[in-house]
Amino acid sequence: MIESDLLTMAYPPLLVFAAALLVLVLPRIAGFAAGALSLAGVLAISVYAPEGSYLTGTFLGFDVVAFHVDGFSQMIGIGLGFLGICSVIYAYSSGASRELVAIALTYVASSLGAAFAGDWLVLVFMWELMAVTSTLVVWHYGGDAVRAGFRYALFHGTGGVIVLLAVAAHYVEAGTFVYDGTGIASGLPAMLAVLGMGVNVGFIGLHTWLPDTYPRPHFAASVFLSVYTTKTSAFVLYRAFPIGAESDLGIYIAYMGGLMSVYGATFALLQHDMRALLSYHIQAQLGYIVAGIGMGAWMVESEIATAGAMSHLFNNILFKSLLFMAVGVVIFRTGEEDLYKLGGLWREMPLTAIGFALGALSITAIPGFNGYISKGMLFDAADPHYYGVHEFEALYWLLWLGAIGTLLSFIKLGYYVFLHGESDISVPDAKPGQTIAMLGMGGACLLFGVWWQGLADLAPTIHAHGGEFSFVYPDGGEGHLHPYSSSHLETAGILTAVALVTFAVVRKPLSKLDLGDPARVVFPAGYYVGRWSMLATTELYRIVDAAAVGLVKRCYWIGTNPVLAVDAAARRVPGVDVEDRQPTDGGRPSTIHLRASIGTTVLLLTVVLTVILLVLLG
Repeated sequence: MIESDLLTMAYPPLLVFAAALLVLVLPRIAGFAAGALSLAGVLAISVYAPEGSYLTGTFLGFDVVAFHVDGFSQMIGIGLGFLGICSVIYAYSSGASRELVAIALTYVASSLGAAFAGDWLVLVFMWELMAVTSTLVVWHYGGDAVRAGFRYALFHGTGGVIVLLAVAAHYVEAGTFVYDGTGIASGLPAMLAVLGMGVNVGFIGLHTWLPDTYPRPHFAASVFLSVYTTKTSAFVLYRAFPIGAESDLGIYIAYMGGLMSVYGATFALLQHDMRALLSYHIQAQLGYIVAGIGMGAWMVESEIATAGAMSHLFNNILFKSLLFMAVGVVIFRTGEEDLYKLGGLWREMPLTAIGFALGALSITAIPGFNGYISKGMLFDAADPHYYGVHEFEALYWLLWLGAIGTLLSFIKLGYYVFLHGESDISVPDAKPGQTIAMLGMGGACLLFGVWWQGLADLAPTIHAHGGEFSFVYPDGGEGHLHPYSSSHLETAGILTAVALVTFAVVRKPLSKLDLGDPARVVFPAGYYVGRWSMLATTELYRIVDAAAVGLVKRCYWIGTNPVLAVDAAARRVPGVDVEDRQPTDGGRPSTIHLRASIGTTVLLLTVVLTVILLVLLG
C-alpha cells in the first residue's frame, strides 16, 4: 500500500515538469521512461491521495490552493495520468523527437495543474500556460502547423483574457479566489466565464481552431492535443458551474451542448481528412459533456446529469486518444490523410484495425463499451420520463441526432479505411509500442463497459448496487437505473439500425462532399480577421528578427575589427584621408548561432517564468 501522506507532498504538475526537463538531457529511451514514470506517479497520486486541499499558501497577498483533491479531480487525474503513460509510449514508438515530447509533457503538466487547482488564481496561471505549451506542440512540426498554431494561439489567447476578466470580476464579488463549491459568481463573472471557457471546449462559433489545428502537427502530437486542452477545460467549466449551482445559465449551457453534438457530428461526416473528422468529433463529444454540466448546474441535485458528464469526460479521454492513435498509425504507415484514398487495410494492419474498432465501438456507445454507459446516463438525465423536467425534452432529441451522426461518421471512417475494397499497398502493422498503447487504451474502454460498476465508483455523485445505479431525483427521492436494461439496449439497437440504413443511402453522395474549413463559409469575417492578424504577426516577427540579427552581426564585426570600424567612420568625415587596411583574422564571418525558432524561444521563456513563479509560490 502506498503511503498517502507521502503522495500529498508530491505536486503532480511539478513531477511531470521535472520529467520534461529530463527528457531533454537524458538518452532518448531513459528520458521517455522518466516521462512515463512521472505520469505513473500522477496516476498513483490520483488513486491514493485522500480528499482535501494541499499546498495551500499565499501569493502576492492572496490565499491560494495549488493542489486540491476531491472525487472528481481524482477521476480526471486517473484518466489523464493513464493516457499520459500510453501517449509517451506511443510517441517513443512513433519516432517523436525528444524536444516534442518535452514540450508535450510541459503541456501535460499545465493541464494537470488546471485540473488539480483549488482556486481561480492558480487556475488562470495554468490555463494560460496550457495555451502557450499546446501552441508550442503545434509549432514544433513546422510547415502548415506554424500558421495554424498562430490562429490557435489567437483563439486561446483571447479566451484566456476573457477567463482572467471573469476571475477578476469573481474576486470583486466573492472577495476570494479559493473555490468554495458554489462555482463562479453569478452575473458578469459567470457570463464571462462561459464565453472564455467556451473557446477551449469548442462552443459553436468559437470552435474553428479545432479542425484547423489538430490535423497539422506530428501525428503523435495530435494524441496529446486531442485530450488535454478540451477535457481539462470541460472539467474547469464544471468547477465554474457545479452540480446544484442553480445557475440561470445552466439551461443555455445544456442546449449549447446539444447543438455542439449535432454540429460536430454533421461536419465530421463531410470530411475527407481523417484527423479533421476526429477533431469535429471532439466538439461533438464535448457537446454531451457540456449538456450534462448545464443540466447539473440548472437543476437541484441532478446527480445523474453531473455523473454522466464527468463519466463521459473520463471515457472520452480513453476512446478519443485511442482513435487518434489508430489513425496516426495509418498515416505513419501509408503517408495518406485522405480516408477515401485508403481501403482494405484490416488485412495489412489487423492490430491497428482492432485498436480502431475498440475506439469506434466506444465512442458510438455500443453496448459492452464505456461510451454506452456514460452516454446512457446523459440520455436518461435529459429524458423527461425519468426526471419529469420537460425543459430538456428538445435537448434529448438533439442528443439522439448527435448519436446518429456519430455512428454514421465512424461507420464511414471504418468502412473506407479498413473494410472497403482491397488494399493496393503492402504496409507493416503498428510498431510494438504503438500496439501496447492502443490496446492499453482499448482494454480500458472495454473494461469500463463491462465492469461499469467500476466507472460508477469513480464518479462520486452516484453509486452502484448490484446491476443498477442509484442516484437522487430533483425532488429528493431516490432513483435507480439499469445500464443494461431492455429499454437501454433497445435504444442502442434503434440508433445503430438507423445509422446503418442511413449510411447505405447517403454513402455515395457523401463521398463527393469535402468541407475542409467551414469558417470560410459560416464565419467569413472571423476567418479573414484571424488570417490577416496571423499574417501581420508573422511579418512583424520577420522584420524584428531581421533587424535583431543584423544588429548583432554588426556589433560582432565591430568588436573583432575595431580599427576598420574607426576607419569606416572616419571616411564619412569630409577632408579626412584614411589608409586602406586588410581585415584581420578576426574579420571572418561570425560562427555564433544567432537564431532560434519561435517555439524554442517561447519554451525557454515559459520555463524561466514557470520556475520563477514556482519559487514565489513556494
